[in-house]
Amino acid sequence: MLRAVALLLTTICAPAAWAHPHVFVDVTLRFLPDAEGRLTGVEVTWAYDDFFSLLVLEDRGLDPDGDTILTDDERAALLGFDLSDWPEGFEGAMFLYDGGRKITLSQPEPLQAGMEGARIVTRHVRRFDPVDPAGLVVRPYDPSYYAALSLAATGGLPDGCRARIEPADTQAADALVASLGGTSNETLFEEVEVGIHYADTLEITCAPSS
Repeated sequence: MLRAVALLLTTICAPAAWAHPHVFVDVTLRFLPDAEGRLTGVEVTWAYDDFFSLLVLEDRGLDPDGDTILTDDERAALLGFDLSDWPEGFEGAMFLYDGGRKITLSQPEPLQAGMEGARIVTRHVRRFDPVDPAGLVVRPYDPSYYAALSLAATGGLPDGCRARIEPADTQAADALVASLGGTSNETLFEEVEVGIHYADTLEITCAPSS
């Protein structure tokens, strides 16, 4: 998901001590409809696990008193930390499809960063050309599986539309990865993008207009 995640973890911790995934992220989506009920973007909230949040804060010298309450300056310093240094071709752990057609997303615009309890929570927006929500399929995942993303909630859909979340079949994904060499095989994750097999899938359905 974040090339900075891998860099941070390999800097702080011995690589041999880690097996994929390194980071766990709860994802919340809020879609942005236009006046005609078409979707034009999505606000993405990432809530990071406690341990990774602690590593980020320590690496950046934030929250030195450990009270998990950030000052305005600290929140400003954190804003966009997970959106920088994306390698060429990285699509931001968010994939949208309209009838099988892959939707092109804008570069992310950071909106907010802060703490909720011991977890870093960030929010950004991705925009796209207007699209009818009916039949839209969304999969948030990190192709390299450095980060495990779980789709927690959605909102912002036009009246008459609803989102159904199909959780990933993690047992089948684990079996596949084991057959390829296991989660401790770093080379596997450099060469094979297994993250899609761990992806939750969201599908939007809408009632026919009367």
